[in-house]
Formats: sequence, structure tokens, C-alpha cells
Amino acid sequence: MPLNAAIRELEWNALLEICRLIGGALELDHTLAGILRVLSEHLGMTRGTVVLYDDETEQLVIRAAHGLSPAARNRGVYAPGEGVTGQVFARGVPVVVPDIRAEPLFLNRTGVRNFKKEAVAFLGVPILLRGEPIGVMTADRMFGPEVSLQRDLEFLIVVAALVAQLVALNRNADAERRRLERLNRAMRSELSDKYQGFFLVARSRAMAEVQDLARKVAGSRASVLLLGESGTGKTLIARILHEMSPRGDGPFVKLNCAAIPDNLLEAELFGYEKGAFTGAERAKPGRVEDADGGTLFLDEVGELPLLLQAKLLRFLQDREFERLGSTRTRKVDVRIVAATNRDLAEAVADGLFREDLFYRLNVFPIVVPPLRDRPADVPLLLDHFLAKFGAEYGKTLRLGGKARRALLEYRWPGNVREMENLIERLAILNDGGEIELRDLPPHVVAAGLQQERRPEELPPLKEMERREVVAALERNGWIQTRAARELGLTLRQIGYRIRKYGLEDRVRANRGRGASRAQ
Repeated sequence: MPLNAAIRELEWNALLEICRLIGGALELDHTLAGILRVLSEHLGMTRGTVVLYDDETEQLVIRAAHGLSPAARNRGVYAPGEGVTGQVFARGVPVVVPDIRAEPLFLNRTGVRNFKKEAVAFLGVPILLRGEPIGVMTADRMFGPEVSLQRDLEFLIVVAALVAQLVALNRNADAERRRLERLNRAMRSELSDKYQGFFLVARSRAMAEVQDLARKVAGSRASVLLLGESGTGKTLIARILHEMSPRGDGPFVKLNCAAIPDNLLEAELFGYEKGAFTGAERAKPGRVEDADGGTLFLDEVGELPLLLQAKLLRFLQDREFERLGSTRTRKVDVRIVAATNRDLAEAVADGLFREDLFYRLNVFPIVVPPLRDRPADVPLLLDHFLAKFGAEYGKTLRLGGKARRALLEYRWPGNVREMENLIERLAILNDGGEIELRDLPPHVVAAGLQQERRPEELPPLKEMERREVVAALERNGWIQTRAARELGLTLRQIGYRIRKYGLEDRVRANRGRGASRAQ
């Protein structure tokens, strides 16, 4: 084979191996050492270094070396502009030293070259990132005397460009890791505060039972199913379970199954490969991969379409899955916490939810009671939110006697979320001082001041839910989006209730009247 062709093949093989190293890089120094090893194995380089600028010490230090002892490597520290290496960095241009014995700038700081015994050619090229030097790559002559030093230099410039990209990727990864660590610390601090607040203002026996169940199951690997109406605090309890578990330092990943269109849910949950569907320009991991080593919270799990329920069941059984568009089976270590405001047993009976998936999720159910079933918590929660939003908006807030009585007697169909939103609204509107009855929304006053019914007069639970849906639709001009927001439901959930209680014709008729009046 002609010499030039042989050299090209050596260069090509070395570059391929270097690209493979960079593609699988997990740790910068280890990958840099691997690149130097490739140059030695493929091209015969006897000594080489990757020197990077340290922002803290403002010195150039050897991050990876081949052919140097640890002691020699530790001696390789240069100031910018010092010696050949420092000059390459300061000027940002490559340097070739045909014979280091004749170059006064060559410091031989590492002490590994014998000036008396050998004539060594030395090459140094800047590692440039966005046009600015971040380090220097050096090597003793690689190919041998039959190959020009210029060819050595050109090849080393290409390798230095790849090293620059590796350093950039590593810096971006470090910055993202630090950002996530800060976010994690902030979230854990916030969750600790919320955890204390959540149960400190929950004195009822029903919530004490929830707290006890959460404490007992938090340390296990068992799947947990949180059952309860919207706005009762299921998401916060899921976070608390995660924080209290051995996985507390791992990720907490949430997926709202009712908020994502059916045709996108599988890709969002399990991820997809490049080209899996139109618009999939790059591969993307799903929520199950994001949650590896931590907790995956499936909110509104009762809204999952049946086809995806089968795939979720398989994942729950084996913790294995395939990305959309891939045949490669992946395995993750994830703890599942799910939540729903639907009666899943009823959904199973109606054929809307798989029975086997229900049993898989229902390993450890926790029922979070609605606010109307724990009246002892209402005054504590009112005072908690008054103090919270008073401090947030710099106001001293208190409830007048009639306003407090109306709020205590109100049924709170949107539960704690509705109360929190209402008190924040009152805090914004109030100039500071007493909140009076006239400051409350009309529907709260009307419902809250009704004379308390005797137990035998209370309607069945389903009838109560139907009335709440109708009342919310009436208050919001029969616009489903607004009514859903008031009740703390998704559009899909309120649509389900409208169909469940046969209200479709009534909705169409009333919206039609509203539209004709607007004309």
C-alpha cells in the first residue's frame, strides 16, 4: 500500500475510535486519557498531553497524559505565555518545534525527555472553543521521520477540535447537573416546609390516618394509589412519599395523564427514537427514563386510554419498555405512585379500565378525604392561607364574623385548591384589614349561608356531584372550560361527567341561547 494511503487509513481509524470515545463519554479526564491512548496505539505517539486552563488557579494544568508518570504529570503546570505550551495558549496558534534541544522556550518541566540522548520534535496546538483558547494539546512526533511534521500538525489540529467539543459537552453537563442540584435542594427545602404545613393544618382524624399510611409505605418499593377528589392534595402527598423514601435524592417526575392528547401519551411516557413519527427529529427519553432511580407520579391515571393501559401494565410487571420506534428493550428502576379522582372499580365494571392494571396499581391505596368530610381542618386551613398570602402580599388579613361563618359552612367542591385560590384572590383585592361577607363570591355566600340540612335530607353522593357540575356550568355561562377550572377538573374530566349525568343536551341548549343573546 502506498505510504500516503497507509497514513490516511491510520488517521481514519484513529478518528473513528476517538469519535466512539466521545460519543460514550461519561467522565472528562477518563475520555481524554482514552484519546491519547488511541493516538499512541494507532499512530505510535510516545508522549502526549491535554492541558486545560483552570479558572480558579489561572494556570494551565495537565488533565490527561500518555507516557508521563504521575509525578511528571503533576509538574506540568504553566502560566499563560510561559514556555512553548503557555505561548500556544496565549497566542492561540499551533507551534512546531523540530528539535526541542534548540528551542530555549521549551522548559521540559515534566522532566521526561533526555536532551542529551534524543532529538525530539514537539507539536502543540490550541484547543479552541468558539474561537477562544481553553487549553493546549501537545504530542511528540507521531508518524516518524518519513512523514512531514506539517502532516502531524494538521492531524493534531483535527483531534484538538474534537477535544474542544468534548470539553464543551462536559461543561454543559456539569452546568446542568449543578442547576438540577440547586433545583433539587430548593425543591426539597420547599417540600419539607410544605410537608410540615400540610399536616400541621390537618388535625382531623381522617388526615391523621392518611399521614400514618404515608409514613408506613414511604420506605417500601410498593406502588401507591392515591384516591380522592381534585384539589385534595394528592400531588403534594405523592411528593411527600418520594421525599420520605430512600429515593428522596432521586428524581420526582410527574405525568398528568389527562393533560396530554391520547396520541402523544405513549411517546411522552416511554420516549421515542429519531424518525419514529413526523416531527421526531431527534431521540427523546420518556418520563419513565427521566424517573430512573426515583419516583414516577402518574396523575389522573384513570384517564389513560385502554391501549396504553396494556403497555403500562407490562412496564409495571417487568420495569421494561421500548421507546416508540425502537425494538431495544430498556430497563429502569422506578417506584410508581398514581392518583385519580375516578372510581376505578366502577371504571373496571364499565370496561373503561383494565382490571389487571387496577390490581397492579392498587397495591397500597390511600384515600384522601374531601374537605367537606373533615370540617375540623377548615378553620385551620383558612388561617393558614390568610397568614401565607398576607405575608406574600404584605398585608394583615383577617376574616369578619359573617365571612368566616359563610366560609366554614361552604361545601368546598374544589377542596383545598379552591380554598387556596379563593384566599389568594381575596388577599389581592383586599387593601388590608377585615374581609367582610360582601367581599366573598356570590356562590360562596349563597351556598355557605344555607341552613344546615339534617343527615337524612342529604342527597346521594352522585346527585351531589351532578348538582355541583350543573351549578358550576350555570355560573360560567355553560362554558365547560371555565366550569372545569372552577371545579379543579380537566376538560376531559368535566366532559366525562356531563356524559355520565346526561347533560349534553342541556349544555348545547344553554350555550346556544347564550350565543344568540350575544348576537
